[in-house]
This record gives sequence, C-alpha cells and structure tokens, in this order.
Amino acid sequence: MRAIQVRQFGGPEELRLESVAVPEPGPGQVRVRVKAAGVNPVDTYWRSGTNPALPLPFTPGLDGAGIVEALGAGVSRVREGDSVYFGGWLSGAYAEQALLREAQAHRLPQGATFSQGAALHVPYATAHRALFHRGQARPGEVVLVHGASGGVGMAATQFALAAGLRVIATAGSQRGREWLAAQGAHAVLDHSDPSYIDSIRGLTGGRGVDLILEMLSNVNLGKDLPLLAGGGRVVVIGSRGPVQINARDLMTREADVRGMSLFNVADDALIAIHEAIAAGWRTGVVRPVVRREMPLAEAAAAHQAVLEAGAFGKIVLIP
Repeated sequence: MRAIQVRQFGGPEELRLESVAVPEPGPGQVRVRVKAAGVNPVDTYWRSGTNPALPLPFTPGLDGAGIVEALGAGVSRVREGDSVYFGGWLSGAYAEQALLREAQAHRLPQGATFSQGAALHVPYATAHRALFHRGQARPGEVVLVHGASGGVGMAATQFALAAGLRVIATAGSQRGREWLAAQGAHAVLDHSDPSYIDSIRGLTGGRGVDLILEMLSNVNLGKDLPLLAGGGRVVVIGSRGPVQINARDLMTREADVRGMSLFNVADDALIAIHEAIAAGWRTGVVRPVVRREMPLAEAAAAHQAVLEAGAFGKIVLIP
C-alpha cells in the first residue's frame, strides 16, 4: 500500500510517499481502509521533531475516516464493513490503510462524509476536553476562544454555544469572522487588530472572562492573563515556542493556567467524549468545516497550509 513516511526529522520535504507493507491487526486491533486523513498542526510538530521524537521511520496522521477491513481477536465495538472515523497512532492516518486500537475507532455519524469524519477526532475531542474537563466551563460563563476559525476553535465555539456559555471568538480572516458570527458567537473580534484587547474588556464591563481557550500560547498567553476575571482559567491547547508571562497577573486573580493533551486521556474517558460528539452530530451542534481536500501525495503542501495565518476549517488528505 502507499503511505507517507518520515525517515528523518525536518521540514515538509521529509514527507515522502512510499510503498509499505499492509499492517495486520493483532488482538484488540482494527485495520481501516482510509478514505480521508485529517491534517493538524500537531502533525507538523511530530514531523519536525519538536514534539518528543518518534521512532523513525513513521507515518504521520492522528485523524482519519474509512471502512473497517479487518479485525483482530476480541474486537466487538465495530465490524468489518463499518464506516468509522478514528483518532490515534499505531500506524498513522496518512496512508491507504491504517492500524488502530479498538477504542480509537468510532462509528461515522449518519450523513457525515469521510472528510467530515477525518475532521472530528482531534478538533472536537480536543475542544470537548479543553472546555469541560480541563476548563470546567459552566453555563453563563464568558469564554474567549482565541483563534476560533481553526478546526479546534470552530469545535469549541459550537460546543460552548450549545452549553449556554457566552462566547467571545477571535479570528484573523474575514471569512472566519463571518462564519463565527453566523454560528451565533456573542462577539467576534479580529485578533490581528491590537484594539481587540480593549474590546474584550469593554464587552465584559471590565470584569474579564472566565475561561480562555488558547491555541497559540507563545504569542498570546502574556496578553491573556490580564483579561481573566477572578478565578479565571486558561487552557493551553497549542504553543510553538517559549512563553513569557507576568506571574502577578495570576496571583492577583487567583487564576490558573492549565495544559491539555489528548495523549493523556484514558480510553474510557475518550470513548465518553466521542459519545458526546455523536450526540452533538445528531442534534446539529457538531458540524465540522472542511476547507480543503488534497491528494495524499501533496502532504508536504498540506503541512505548509495548516500553519498559515487565517486558518479556516480543516485540511484533509485523500489517499
């Protein structure tokens, strides 16, 4: 089968399409014929080696969707022929077939395309975990979704609005801001305009926000902390470098900065999160936006595009 391989850490040029052996599922494992693979910023960190290094060579890709082709012993949650979306890393999603643990496979919601399925795991599971597990969001609170036009930000906006939070969303593109306004965000701001900080203070009457979901903490965290209300929380979802803050901004507000990573979520908790995603699809809350489909062979270009400013929705690769 064809798969993208990384044989040494580096830039997007290290993503090479090669022929590799078809993986065989062991006990508790599932093999899926991949119809769409999601591209996430974290994929670029693994490729470059800035995340903890993986054994080389490897196939990237945490998100995917396709059809179950083979089952290992003891698998009972899915059957051969099922349409599923998945999230996790046994053999990587940038391939014609992928191997995963049974708990990483979830039935594709009725009416969802494979590309939409490939946009569910990382964005929606991350958003749910950040909002309700790490952020402890409560109805009536004010949440700032910083970078809300990317995959995770869109998912967080949808979940937060459905849960009764007051949403202040920021985006760097006009297209993104228009989408957020159409979703019903209570306020939509351009984070490339320095006045957005004063706007947030005005929108909260000077009180500040209860929760911030931060996608780019190396740029924004120092500016986030003064925007918090007393007892406020920041959940760090993404960072691309070191961070400098004034700790007094935390002390005076008795505020918290909390990290999160899907890699820390136990299987039973992850299954529960995906039950919430399935319920959100049925009620119309969960609707992923796929901005671009690209051939698997263009994985390098996809890695460049996913880090561009003004992100809007999800990029997927089609094997």
